Amino acid sequence: MSYAPVALFVYNRPWHTRQTVEALLANLEAAETPLYIFSDAPKDAAASEGVAEVRRYVASISGFKFVSIIERDRNYGLAESIIDGVTQVCRQYGQVIVLEDDIVTSRHFLQFMNDGLRFYENDERLISISGYVYPVETELPETFLLRGADCWGWATWARGWSLFEPDGKVLLQGLEEQGLTHTFDSNGTYPFTQMLRNQIKSKNNSWAIRWHATAFLHNKFTLYPGKTLVHNIGVDGSGTNCAPTDVFSGDMATVPVTIRAIRVEENEFARKQIMLFHRRWRSSLPVRIFRKLKNSFSKSEK
Repeated sequence: MSYAPVALFVYNRPWHTRQTVEALLANLEAAETPLYIFSDAPKDAAASEGVAEVRRYVASISGFKFVSIIERDRNYGLAESIIDGVTQVCRQYGQVIVLEDDIVTSRHFLQFMNDGLRFYENDERLISISGYVYPVETELPETFLLRGADCWGWATWARGWSLFEPDGKVLLQGLEEQGLTHTFDSNGTYPFTQMLRNQIKSKNNSWAIRWHATAFLHNKFTLYPGKTLVHNIGVDGSGTNCAPTDVFSGDMATVPVTIRAIRVEENEFARKQIMLFHRRWRSSLPVRIFRKLKNSFSKSEK
């Protein structure tokens, strides 16, 4: 049995990177998993020491099928680095599991990703698999589908990634022409459209809002676990576009998530629970933190 490669994107946060790698190594499938590490170059002198430390650490990593390190010779920034890296790995393998340097995974993460990739390999109605789910207050189905895509520990196939539209203007025009902006905004509970407009205006450089909009516009689904398989340790102020908050953190799954046949349609119950979560966290956050968070969809754009 072959296992999908992992593309890990790192920059200048050695502690975060180490936590991410060590958690991934705790997955039983790690030993059979190719790991591609994309290390971005420093954007300025202040980032140089952190980048160098990260590169020293990743050079020492073992425990995977093999480790391939791609050291950027210029600063790509997170968006360009991810778009380029995911494209490279998909071209070679036809599929990829994507992690950033602050996503700590459950030891059942790789099993869920690989099972999902295999189960839905030929179902073009799905565009991706997500390891993250919002910490809603009500128990969710073991697995479910939502329209769109996500960015905190995810996987896709070459057929899905080939749809990715890098031009935010094209995406916004499509959403507006089809009258989808309100639905895209989770029925007005989350400002995804504003994030896309901000990306167009260069107020953020989020690849993730464009990935989500691409999937949504094509009416594609993402498979989610009922309980999160990842924990984002980057919403601690260390990422450029994030303010410290633990509002998105929930208890990680401690047992494997089984993938069974389900109806290929958006799960309305799960969607409503996530809308309720959006309303609650928006009302609970200080205005200054909400304003900072809403400017990016991916929490650590550099």
